[in-house]
Amino acid sequence: MKPNKLWSLGLSICLGMLSVQIYAQDVLTLEKAVEIALENNYEIRLAKNDLEADSLGVSPGFAGMLPRVFAQASTNNSAQNISQTRSDGNVIQLDNAKNNNLSYGVGLDWTIFDGLGMFARYDQLKELEKLGKAQLQTTLLDRVSDVMITYHDLVHQQQQLTALDSTLVISKQRVELADNRFSIGKSSKLEVLNATVDLNTDRTLQIKQLELYENTKIRLNEILGRDTDIDFNVKDEVIIATDLQLAELEQLATTQNPELQAQLINKRISELELKQIRGNRYPRISANTSYNFSDSESSLGFATKNNAQGWNYGFAASIDVFNGSNQNRTEKIAKLQIENADIGIKQQTQTITSQLHTAYQTYLTNLSLIELETSNEDIAKENLDITLAKYKIGTIPTIEFRTAQLNYINASLRLSNAIYQAKLSEITLKQLAGNLSLQ
Repeated sequence: MKPNKLWSLGLSICLGMLSVQIYAQDVLTLEKAVEIALENNYEIRLAKNDLEADSLGVSPGFAGMLPRVFAQASTNNSAQNISQTRSDGNVIQLDNAKNNNLSYGVGLDWTIFDGLGMFARYDQLKELEKLGKAQLQTTLLDRVSDVMITYHDLVHQQQQLTALDSTLVISKQRVELADNRFSIGKSSKLEVLNATVDLNTDRTLQIKQLELYENTKIRLNEILGRDTDIDFNVKDEVIIATDLQLAELEQLATTQNPELQAQLINKRISELELKQIRGNRYPRISANTSYNFSDSESSLGFATKNNAQGWNYGFAASIDVFNGSNQNRTEKIAKLQIENADIGIKQQTQTITSQLHTAYQTYLTNLSLIELETSNEDIAKENLDITLAKYKIGTIPTIEFRTAQLNYINASLRLSNAIYQAKLSEITLKQLAGNLSLQ
């Protein structure tokens, strides 16, 4: 066997084994892929932990509404050489005189009133939890969107591999026909060489497509948060929702888009921040009480031992009379933050509306392209069948057959691409509306 034929045979066997391997692997459904991502994806897990931390922070204690109860104990000891001169002139001296003091007890501090700032802080903690939920929802939508896009990209590439497989079959038939004609003297060696070059060109395209296909599977495994070496196959179908309405999507976006909801929550947080700052204009009232035990001993003095126990209690009140006009400045800054939050809401709303309109126009265009390319593929297939029949009986030249073959493969690839782009538009629209579904 000639070396070039041996090389072609080996390459055909390798490509065949790769093709068989693709279709022999376990099928990963889109539903299962999303389920795995929700469980394993690192960004989703981080966002869930952040939300849990925000939820734990929603507490009256964090807001400063509860009293602080504490226990305390202290001891002081000394050993000194003391010399005392009394008022009557007597001098008393004692070396290594010991003084021991011990006190212990429990106490309570409680801010009773702080201008209602504690209630504003408690409401702010609740809003921060809502913000965490919105941020988690944003992460979920982003990652699920990544899964769906990458999954359908694999479907798209798998369809392209199928199209390239079919054109390889035709190219092999062409080489066999050219070789047979050359053997019986009905064609020149040039026709065989041209057919072989075209076959190798098609094989090159298939090899590159296989590389892209495998790399995309690695990327999907990465998004799913699992071993990138796990091999799988995807279902060779794409279901496109053809009934999306722009008005309905816009309505959903106003209530479900998590980025817009986050802006609304940020405005509420800024308003509560202003409420806390205004609370500083009011007096701060606190109460404290404790029950203490004390015990002291002294080697020298009027009393050598003293014991006491009982309640201590009191109230405290304070208010800033003047703090360098910082109160007014702080309130003005807080009002500006509220204004910025309101501007952010309007900006986000406009951005989402613009993205929805753009994506929807692309969605309609891709639906039209699917219809057109489906018709083109049917025409190109019919043309190829007729051309192949004529080529077999030798009534048309090689170049005409190759043109028909390329027209068919290009039509198949364009149809697959139109379907993929339409699905991407659908995913984008649903993501913007905050209502991303698997179908």
